[in-house]
Amino acid sequence: MPALRLLGRKWLAASDDLVFPSIFELLFRFVWLVLIALVVEVLYPITWQCQNDGWHGGSFVRLYLCGTLALQACLMLLLAALAQQSARGTITETEARKLVAPLLLLKVFLVLPEVALNIMGTMWMFCEVIQCMVTDKFSSVVIQSIVLFNWVQLALTVFGLFMVFDPLGSVDYGDMQDTPNQVRHHRKVTGLWSRRFRWAFCWLKRDEHGKEAFQQVAALLSALFRSTDLVPSDVVAGCVLLRVRQKRETREMRRIQMLNDEEPIYTTDVNKVFSETPPWMNLNDALHYLRLSIAAYGWPYVLYRHCLTGFCKLARHLTCCCCRPKNSIVTDDNCCLCHFAGVKYMSKLSADDIIFASFNNRVFELPFCVISDHDRESIVVAIRGSISLRDIFTDFTAGSEKFEADGVPEDTAAHKGMSMGAAKMLRRLLPVLDRAFAQYPHYDLVLTGHSLGAGVAVLVALKLRPKYPHLKVFAFSTPAGLISREAARFTESFVMTIGVGDDLVMRLSVHSIENLRTKVIQTIHATKLPKYRIMLNGFGYALFGVPARDLESTWRRPEDLEANNSEDSDALLVQGVSTVSAEAALVSRNIFARRFSSARLFTPGRILHIVRRKRMGIEKKVRTQEPTYEMRWACAEDFMELHVMPRMLLDHLPENVHRTIQTVIEEKHSYRVTQVV
Repeated sequence: MPALRLLGRKWLAASDDLVFPSIFELLFRFVWLVLIALVVEVLYPITWQCQNDGWHGGSFVRLYLCGTLALQACLMLLLAALAQQSARGTITETEARKLVAPLLLLKVFLVLPEVALNIMGTMWMFCEVIQCMVTDKFSSVVIQSIVLFNWVQLALTVFGLFMVFDPLGSVDYGDMQDTPNQVRHHRKVTGLWSRRFRWAFCWLKRDEHGKEAFQQVAALLSALFRSTDLVPSDVVAGCVLLRVRQKRETREMRRIQMLNDEEPIYTTDVNKVFSETPPWMNLNDALHYLRLSIAAYGWPYVLYRHCLTGFCKLARHLTCCCCRPKNSIVTDDNCCLCHFAGVKYMSKLSADDIIFASFNNRVFELPFCVISDHDRESIVVAIRGSISLRDIFTDFTAGSEKFEADGVPEDTAAHKGMSMGAAKMLRRLLPVLDRAFAQYPHYDLVLTGHSLGAGVAVLVALKLRPKYPHLKVFAFSTPAGLISREAARFTESFVMTIGVGDDLVMRLSVHSIENLRTKVIQTIHATKLPKYRIMLNGFGYALFGVPARDLESTWRRPEDLEANNSEDSDALLVQGVSTVSAEAALVSRNIFARRFSSARLFTPGRILHIVRRKRMGIEKKVRTQEPTYEMRWACAEDFMELHVMPRMLLDHLPENVHRTIQTVIEEKHSYRVTQVV
């Protein structure tokens, strides 16, 4: 940070990204150098016995051997210097790495003689052009291997250049300060991302709204990093630093609570948590409807959970192609009704209990099932969550649009992709519900879903509530950026949302991502570690957690940070150019002006947040009867910031949500039995 400038353009790499690639290549070059040195010692005397027919004999071979040996030695020295220079300074101290660009440019120019020598080696070993045969088996194998590896290495170099090539790299960051240039650049980046999507996901263009989704997601990606000079490795390093920073803040908050003798926010007393809620809000019903939400994922989830035995579990629920009825309740499934088989297996229901199942999966269209739940006397609509690329584009069509429904507060905004998904789903759902309630008129209506399915379930419920005023929604791991605040409050009477631990999606919205970007830039400026150290620490944190010493030793002292910012400001005044600190100031100053979405969206419903209880003192060494989890009723504002945590992806998986709720119920029952005994 900022991006490396080479050959008059910006690249998607920084001057401190070359430490590990240089060391890795240096080790390979060292092995090649040793092998070539051994071959030269064996073959060099023999080359004088070859025919010296111009460039077709011994002179050609000697030039290749000596040239390759010398070039490998030069490249090793260059790589060592490149690694040493790239490791200097912190991420923002680019002046300490000013020699990286010329060293890298020299390495790029050395590709030309390397290609020439490799062509010579290919002519010698694999063509019958050079009249100097090698009888030594070891030397022949070594030369052939080195030639092949060199071609592979050159191909990887070209691929690496392609990966870090920025098509808009000729745009100077300093030219982006005025609004017209920003808008023009934003359009170019949006068009670039849209073309990439159309090329990479060409089969999605056939969907009715495929091109619209490409354009929406492209605009989002362009807006998120507009006017920043971050490269991908900066974002990764920033997330590692944010993990340290957030753990430090959590430790300080815990200390303040202990000093103030405050009551803990979370509790293990399930009865206390549900003492003031309506009867339908309970964990037993939530677990039941979560099973039906998971069943909507169909056969892919069965194979995911049972990699070796999944097919055997599905086999007895499959339908023969020739036995499939013409007026089937299942639409858009394959000939053997594999999705339907997965639903029956996971829900433990018979085919007669499933009123309708649609597995049509397009952009803004989600599969869903309508089930008659006789045990709880309800008609259940289970909506599938994200499992395909089409679902991902629905997720990331994250702009806000006006959402209208009877009884909903005016000027309500909702997630555009999920709102369009709800509208499409209603067209197929309404006739099915009419038939279902004609058959079971005294049943209640319940909607449920996980992740994307939970968000769509809430929006569908808002549309259906005027017709079915007593409907209920059980939503699990609902995305944060779903609906505006007043509408979210409105849903608290009929929506129960359950989130577990550090679930990423529960905190994922356009605003939280933009805030994360700003925090990444600020955190990068606050660290005193070079990037390679941050990356190494990140691997250690993933394996062993963040040690207490790193909570303080990672950061600059406040006075050093202020002095550095003052020096950068003076440099700006003298030179009249933009630096990294100017970029951080620009992002902080324009953080509200550069929002991709004008409306802030929140998590709907009454939110039950369940977290793993932190064991203290002797509990870490001795197994006790204390509950594993604790919980509280949270508000939507608690999920506005992204937390970089080890389990932020695992806590979102439906099987982990199911396991958590099941454990809470089992421990509640066992604890009650223990008290009675």
